[in-house]
Amino acid sequence: MNKIIGVIGGSSCSKEIKKIAFEVGCEIAKKKALLICGGLSGVMEAVCKGAKSKDGITIGVLPGKLKSEANKWVDIPIVTGIGVARNVIIVRSSDSIIAINGRYGTLSELAIASNLGIPIVGLKTWDVDLPIKRVNTPKEAVELAIKLSRNQALTNQRTII
Repeated sequence: MNKIIGVIGGSSCSKEIKKIAFEVGCEIAKKKALLICGGLSGVMEAVCKGAKSKDGITIGVLPGKLKSEANKWVDIPIVTGIGVARNVIIVRSSDSIIAINGRYGTLSELAIASNLGIPIVGLKTWDVDLPIKRVNTPKEAVELAIKLSRNQALTNQRTII
């Protein structure tokens, strides 16, 4: 089964962060992993665009009630109608998480991932007291996320929200 790499980050971001997210998406697709994210704009859109540029598969877990809310690079829109509670679905469905920048939604996903024992790799993201493995490049982020995800089958069973 392919690894599922979650990417979390803000719905608005700088050009620098969009470029980083795009490159992360490219690297995820090159590794034949699946990408899961919130499916909207900003980091989510850039990472999906990057993955699609390398023929990757993208999954967007949407907060609203319409598939049309997804950015145009989402292959599989999952419509939840549950707002930010969808963050649990994104994290729980991921074998590992890559956090890129972000605001409070990203912070909540980081806390959820930490609580569930999902490995977190960080690129220019929150500086908080959580088990985030910091890296400097998109390639490092994806390589570490893939490596850390190997033992997820055991780790994911540890905690239930």
